[in-house]
Amino acid sequence: MRKGFVYIMSNKNRTTFYIGMTNAIKRRVLVHKTGNGSAFSKRYNLVDLVYFEIIEGFDECIQREKQLKNWHRDWKINLIKENNPKMIDLATDWYVKVDGLLVIARGR
Repeated sequence: MRKGFVYIMSNKNRTTFYIGMTNAIKRRVLVHKTGNGSAFSKRYNLVDLVYFEIIEGFDECIQREKQLKNWHRDWKINLIKENNPKMIDLATDWYVKVDGLLVIARGR
């Protein structure tokens, strides 16, 4: 069974959130961090990963993403804070700069 990830990106002030899903979390977050994500995430500078969960089964992953997108803002914030109370960027050590480009760090 294929696993998937549901994730939440935010801007530095934690005023806007983007919920997405992927089968490769590090690759997808890198797309957001380099400004190549969705038009919405680019417009609001949503480059910090504040929450993610691993879900077994891609159909289940799609359903979870839809569920979270329908939640009230406060519910989303509470979900994030349950696992990430300070709402820090969870992917800060996932990447390194090589020749000025952000790339996935090896062994992380």
